[in-house]
Amino acid sequence: MKKKDLLVLMGSPRKRGNSSALAMEAVRGAREDGARVECHHLHEMNIRPCRACEYCRRGASRTCSQADDMQILYPKLKAADALLIAGPVYWFTIGAQTKLFMDRLYALGNEEGYGLRGKKIGIILTYADEDPFRSGAVNALRAFQDSFNYIGAEIVGMVYGAASKAGEIRSNRALMAKALELGKALVQP
Repeated sequence: MKKKDLLVLMGSPRKRGNSSALAMEAVRGAREDGARVECHHLHEMNIRPCRACEYCRRGASRTCSQADDMQILYPKLKAADALLIAGPVYWFTIGAQTKLFMDRLYALGNEEGYGLRGKKIGIILTYADEDPFRSGAVNALRAFQDSFNYIGAEIVGMVYGAASKAGEIRSNRALMAKALELGKALVQP
Protein backbone atom coordinates (compact mmCIF):
# COMPACT_ATOMS: atom_id res chain seq x y z
CA MET A 1 0.00 0.00 0.00
CA LYS A 2 1.30 3.45 -0.95
CA LYS A 3 2.26 5.74 1.90
CA LYS A 4 0.01 8.77 2.19
CA ASP A 5 1.50 12.26 1.79
CA LEU A 6 0.42 14.90 4.29
CA LEU A 7 1.27 18.55 3.66
CA VAL A 8 1.16 20.69 6.82
CA LEU A 9 0.77 24.47 6.58
CA MET A 10 1.27 26.39 9.82
CA GLY A 11 0.16 30.01 9.90
CA SER A 12 1.38 31.11 13.30
CA PRO A 13 4.31 33.52 13.56
CA ARG A 14 5.30 31.51 16.66
CA LYS A 15 6.93 28.18 15.80
CA ARG A 16 6.30 26.98 19.36
CA GLY A 17 2.87 28.53 19.64
CA ASN A 18 -0.38 26.78 20.43
CA SER A 19 -1.59 26.00 16.92
CA SER A 20 1.89 24.75 16.02
CA ALA A 21 1.95 22.49 19.09
CA LEU A 22 -1.35 20.91 18.06
CA ALA A 23 -0.15 20.60 14.46
CA MET A 24 3.00 18.80 15.53
CA GLU A 25 0.92 16.36 17.57
CA ALA A 26 -1.16 15.67 14.43
CA VAL A 27 2.11 15.17 12.53
CA ARG A 28 3.14 12.60 15.12
CA GLY A 29 -0.15 10.76 14.60
CA ALA A 30 0.24 10.76 10.82
CA ARG A 31 3.81 9.51 11.01
CA GLU A 32 2.80 6.76 13.45
CA ASP A 33 0.42 5.58 10.73
CA GLY A 34 3.25 5.52 8.18
CA ALA A 35 2.59 8.78 6.32
CA ARG A 36 5.19 11.00 4.71
CA VAL A 37 4.83 14.48 6.17
CA GLU A 38 6.16 17.82 4.98
CA CYS A 39 5.69 20.98 7.06
CA HIS A 40 5.82 24.64 6.03
CA HIS A 41 5.68 27.72 8.25
CA LEU A 42 3.70 30.25 6.22
CA HIS A 43 5.04 33.15 8.29
CA GLU A 44 8.54 32.46 6.94
CA MET A 45 7.41 32.26 3.33
CA ASN A 46 7.10 35.07 0.82
CA ILE A 47 3.41 34.82 -0.06
CA ARG A 48 1.92 37.93 -1.59
CA PRO A 49 -1.79 38.75 -1.85
CA CYS A 50 -3.79 37.69 -4.89
CA ARG A 51 -3.78 40.47 -7.49
CA ALA A 52 -7.08 39.38 -9.09
CA CYS A 53 -5.36 39.48 -12.48
CA GLU A 54 -7.06 36.23 -13.61
CA TYR A 55 -3.80 35.02 -15.20
CA CYS A 56 -4.44 31.61 -13.65
CA ARG A 57 -7.68 31.37 -15.64
CA ARG A 58 -6.19 32.22 -19.06
CA GLY A 59 -4.99 29.77 -21.66
CA ALA A 60 -2.87 26.81 -20.76
CA SER A 61 -1.02 28.55 -17.91
CA ARG A 62 -3.20 27.20 -15.10
CA THR A 63 -0.89 28.78 -12.58
CA CYS A 64 -0.40 32.04 -10.76
CA SER A 65 1.71 34.73 -12.41
CA GLN A 66 3.37 35.83 -9.17
CA ALA A 67 6.91 34.61 -8.59
CA ASP A 68 6.72 34.04 -4.85
CA ASP A 69 6.78 31.04 -2.53
CA MET A 70 3.33 29.82 -3.57
CA GLN A 71 5.14 28.49 -6.65
CA ILE A 72 6.91 26.10 -4.24
CA LEU A 73 3.62 25.07 -2.65
CA TYR A 74 1.37 24.63 -5.70
CA PRO A 75 2.91 21.33 -6.90
CA LYS A 76 3.08 20.04 -3.33
CA LEU A 77 -0.60 20.89 -2.79
CA LYS A 78 -1.57 19.00 -5.93
CA ALA A 79 0.56 15.96 -5.04
CA ALA A 80 -0.46 15.61 -1.39
CA ASP A 81 -3.18 13.19 -0.34
CA ALA A 82 -4.14 15.38 2.59
CA LEU A 83 -3.58 18.89 3.95
CA LEU A 84 -3.44 20.10 7.52
CA ILE A 85 -3.88 23.83 8.01
CA ALA A 86 -3.10 25.17 11.46
CA GLY A 87 -3.15 28.72 12.76
CA PRO A 88 -4.31 31.16 15.36
CA VAL A 89 -7.47 33.23 15.27
CA TYR A 90 -6.56 36.91 15.09
CA TRP A 91 -9.12 39.67 15.22
CA PHE A 92 -12.12 37.35 15.04
CA THR A 93 -11.15 35.21 12.03
CA ILE A 94 -8.34 33.45 10.14
CA GLY A 95 -4.91 35.00 10.80
CA ALA A 96 -3.24 36.99 8.02
CA GLN A 97 -0.53 34.47 7.14
CA THR A 98 -3.08 31.70 6.66
CA LYS A 99 -5.55 33.98 4.88
CA LEU A 100 -2.94 35.01 2.28
CA PHE A 101 -2.32 31.32 1.60
CA MET A 102 -6.05 30.56 1.37
CA ASP A 103 -6.66 33.42 -1.07
CA ARG A 104 -3.91 32.17 -3.34
CA LEU A 105 -5.55 28.74 -3.60
CA TYR A 106 -7.78 30.45 -6.16
CA ALA A 107 -5.09 29.72 -8.77
CA LEU A 108 -5.77 25.98 -8.50
CA GLY A 109 -9.21 26.26 -10.10
CA ASN A 110 -10.17 26.14 -13.76
CA GLU A 111 -13.12 25.13 -15.93
CA GLU A 112 -12.19 21.45 -15.44
CA GLY A 113 -12.51 21.66 -11.69
CA TYR A 114 -10.42 22.41 -8.68
CA GLY A 115 -6.90 21.14 -7.97
CA LEU A 116 -7.73 20.23 -4.37
CA ARG A 117 -10.99 18.41 -5.12
CA GLY A 118 -11.12 15.08 -3.29
CA LYS A 119 -8.30 15.91 -0.88
CA LYS A 120 -8.65 15.26 2.84
CA ILE A 121 -8.38 18.42 4.92
CA GLY A 122 -7.67 18.92 8.62
CA ILE A 123 -8.06 22.24 10.41
CA ILE A 124 -6.42 23.31 13.68
CA LEU A 125 -7.25 26.64 15.30
CA THR A 126 -6.31 28.24 18.58
CA TYR A 127 -7.58 31.41 20.20
CA ALA A 128 -7.39 33.25 23.52
CA ASP A 129 -11.02 33.53 24.65
CA GLU A 130 -12.60 30.29 25.88
CA ASP A 131 -15.76 30.99 23.90
CA PRO A 132 -15.42 30.17 20.17
CA PHE A 133 -18.12 32.76 19.39
CA ARG A 134 -16.62 35.65 21.37
CA SER A 135 -13.12 34.81 20.11
CA GLY A 136 -14.18 34.75 16.46
CA ALA A 137 -13.11 31.12 16.04
CA VAL A 138 -16.55 30.30 14.72
CA ASN A 139 -15.95 32.78 11.86
CA ALA A 140 -12.68 31.08 10.93
CA LEU A 141 -14.18 27.60 11.19
CA ARG A 142 -17.06 28.60 8.96
CA ALA A 143 -14.71 30.17 6.39
CA PHE A 144 -12.77 26.90 6.14
CA GLN A 145 -15.98 24.86 5.93
CA ASP A 146 -17.41 27.04 3.18
CA SER A 147 -14.15 27.17 1.18
CA PHE A 148 -13.42 23.46 1.18
CA ASN A 149 -17.05 22.46 0.69
CA TYR A 150 -17.18 24.72 -2.38
CA ILE A 151 -14.19 23.06 -4.01
CA GLY A 152 -15.16 19.50 -3.11
CA ALA A 153 -12.46 18.75 -0.55
CA GLU A 154 -13.42 16.80 2.57
CA ILE A 155 -12.74 18.26 6.00
CA VAL A 156 -12.14 15.11 8.04
CA GLY A 157 -11.70 16.96 11.32
CA MET A 158 -11.30 20.25 13.10
CA VAL A 159 -9.40 20.62 16.35
CA TYR A 160 -9.70 23.93 18.13
CA GLY A 161 -9.26 25.31 21.59
CA ALA A 162 -8.27 28.20 23.79
CA ALA A 163 -4.90 29.10 25.26
CA SER A 164 -3.30 32.48 25.86
CA LYS A 165 0.43 31.93 26.39
CA ALA A 166 2.63 30.37 23.71
CA GLY A 167 2.72 26.59 24.10
CA GLU A 168 0.14 26.56 26.91
CA ILE A 169 -2.12 24.27 24.86
CA ARG A 170 0.27 21.36 25.49
CA SER A 171 -1.20 21.01 28.99
CA ASN A 172 -4.65 20.31 27.51
CA ARG A 173 -4.30 16.54 27.20
CA ALA A 174 -7.76 16.04 25.68
CA LEU A 175 -7.08 18.53 22.90
CA MET A 176 -3.62 17.09 22.23
CA ALA A 177 -5.20 13.62 21.94
CA LYS A 178 -7.73 15.00 19.42
CA ALA A 179 -4.87 16.47 17.37
CA LEU A 180 -3.06 13.11 17.39
CA GLU A 181 -6.23 11.40 16.15
CA LEU A 182 -6.75 14.04 13.46
CA GLY A 183 -3.28 13.28 12.10
CA LYS A 184 -4.16 9.59 11.91
CA ALA A 185 -7.56 10.28 10.29
CA LEU A 186 -5.98 12.41 7.57
CA VAL A 187 -3.82 9.54 6.32
CA GLN A 188 -6.29 6.66 6.54
CA PRO A 189 -7.35 5.08 3.23
